[in-house]
Amino acid sequence: MASLPAKSPSAGLPMPSPNPLPLSASQEAQVRDLYYERVRKQCSEEIKAFADCALGRTFSVVFKCRDKNNEMNACLRSHATPRALDEAREEWFAMRQERAAERAAKAARKAEQEKLMREWWGLEGADGSQAGREDIQAKRRRYEESRRHRPERIGGLPAKDRPRFDDAAADEATKR
Repeated sequence: MASLPAKSPSAGLPMPSPNPLPLSASQEAQVRDLYYERVRKQCSEEIKAFADCALGRTFSVVFKCRDKNNEMNACLRSHATPRALDEAREEWFAMRQERAAERAAKAARKAEQEKLMREWWGLEGADGSQAGREDIQAKRRRYEESRRHRPERIGGLPAKDRPRFDDAAADEATKR
């Protein structure tokens, strides 16, 4: 039995199969956006013809532009196939390296802007010291983590002179 030649994975990110993981809902929405964009591009002439016919009409668009609407819908249906959706999914996977590069560039811009902001306002770390380099988001995460370990409060802070349930139960036990 002859073995099939293995497909070479993409340069940066190995991808053994065309669809290696199930996509999240937001990723599927991105794939659908690509899919709809492709279908609209393929039927752009029919869409433009219907839009030109419908321009300036209100109620009469249903009657006057029915043939153009039917042509547009037929074109959209003919191009909106499962195969086209698979092609859009493959295109989405092919563009993932570009998206990763964009995210890295965006993070670099954010770090540079934060550095400029610290220099402008004279905050700690503008001179390169370790004091102000701490990420603001990391500080926020630590704060949220410390809040998570505190006991839950319902209705705000209790008054200091207000008797508590634990104290009332202890007083009742001593009275018996």
